[in-house]
This record gives sequence, structure tokens and C-alpha cells, in this order.
Amino acid sequence: MTLPDAAQTILPTARYARVLTIAGSDSGGGAGIQADLKTIAALGCYGMTAITAITAQNTQGVRAIHALPPELLAQQIDAVVDDIGVDAVKIGMLHNEAVVHVVADAIRRHRFPHVVFDPVMVAASGDKLITESTVDMLVHELFPLSSLITPNLDEARWLLRLGSKSTEALGEAAHLLHALGAPAVLLKGGHLPGLTVTDLLRLPDGRLIHRETPRIPTRNTHGTGCSLSSAIAAYLALGEPLADAVHHGLDYAQAALSAGADMRLGHGHGPLNHGFAPQATKRLAL
Repeated sequence: MTLPDAAQTILPTARYARVLTIAGSDSGGGAGIQADLKTIAALGCYGMTAITAITAQNTQGVRAIHALPPELLAQQIDAVVDDIGVDAVKIGMLHNEAVVHVVADAIRRHRFPHVVFDPVMVAASGDKLITESTVDMLVHELFPLSSLITPNLDEARWLLRLGSKSTEALGEAAHLLHALGAPAVLLKGGHLPGLTVTDLLRLPDGRLIHRETPRIPTRNTHGTGCSLSSAIAAYLALGEPLADAVHHGLDYAQAALSAGADMRLGHGHGPLNHGFAPQATKRLAL
């Protein structure tokens, strides 16, 4: 099929900021691929997906998980890269060693400029979502290949076998995660008690940046981590330095939580309001 002559005279002068999310699908729309795409679009970027698993879930929990073949995951990533290109990658939960290997191999082959890895390992209930051997592979394979990892304190404590759960533990955990190979670490302190939430960013040069924000009293927290890591990836794709991308990503997640705090969707933990202030798709020079 050929384009009309008039259309053929329009020459491209700009492109989108392109963000690839590698994660599982959430049929309830609050987390995973669905939350990632909503966030990426809301921040004016073009979202693409490589789906690792399909879940049957809603605001009350996960009913079933069907993992997709690792070979299909590799083909999804390659198809996107070969034709469209990628400015930043967000990685969510990777459920087994074969999937971790596929993702690590893709990062090495395609040399993505920015990789934000949200190592989802512990459910809100405290249950572990992946095996010890898969966690070990995540650390050795993906930590060194990531621009930034974004674990919450519970996940960091499991990784590092730390007993302490306090604001003071954030600094120690950030240093130890860096020692495991992560160039930069954003430790999320939302699971700590208190009226404020403390997050800690450790940059590649060793600088520590603390951020305290008022805790938002709401049940609608499903997909917060997914949305935050996707927002950071979007800002990196738009050309922001890492510290600025993290700062603006946290701003977005905080505002989306606040905008959805009084909403009712389902009977469990509802989603953020991703579209509270959507931005027009940005135009980047070719």
C-alpha cells in the first residue's frame, strides 16, 4: 500500500522519546505493564512493551499467572529495538532465571542508554515472589547493567539479610547494594511507619540525597513502585540527568497518589491517578 502523493511530501523532523517496559501484565490495570504505559504516556513519551507474564488480578490480589516463553520475550524486545529504537528501559518483576538471562542478554546486545530496574521480589503481604536462585541471578546479571535500581526497604533487607527496619538502615542498605554492583540506588522507605516517607538516592559518585514527603493516607497504592520506576525512565528518555529524573519521578508518583487518594475503584487497594495532569507528547529533534 502506497501513501498518497501529498502524504509523501511530509518529511519527518522530530521523533518521540521512546520508553520500553519489560514487565508483567496486570488485568486490573493498576500495576505492571498497564501502569507503566499510563505513566509513560502521561509524561509525554511513547511507550512500548515486552511482556514477561500475563496475570489474572484485580485490586484484591492475583488469581493466576501465566508466564510467557523466554523466546517470545526476546523476540518482543528485538522487534521493538530493530524498528523503533529505545531511549530508556524500565524493568519490572522477572519471575525466573531464564527470563533474567534473556533480559540481561538484550541489554548487552542493544546497549540501552538508560535502564531502570525495579526488582519486585516481595508482595505487599510480605510473601516472596521469586526464588533465592533467581534473586542471586538478578543481582549478578542485572544490577551491574542497570543505570538505577529502585527497591523498597523490605526488598533491600531480603537481598542483604539485614534485620533493621528503620530510616537509619536506608544509608547502610544503599551502600551495600552499590557494593553488589548497582551503580545507583533509589531506596524507597514507604513501608516504614510515620507521618513522613523518607526515600534515599545513592548516586554513582557516592553522593546521598534524602527526600522526605508527607505520607498520603490512602488505600490506593497499587502500582506505586511500577509507576515511579516508569516515570524515572520517562524523564531519562527525555534527556534529564539521573538525579533530576529521580526527583521528578518522585514528584509525579506523589502527585498521582494524592490525586487518586479519595477515589474508589474495586474493593481492595486501588490504583494511582496516572492521568491527573497528562502532558502532550514531546517532540525531540531527529
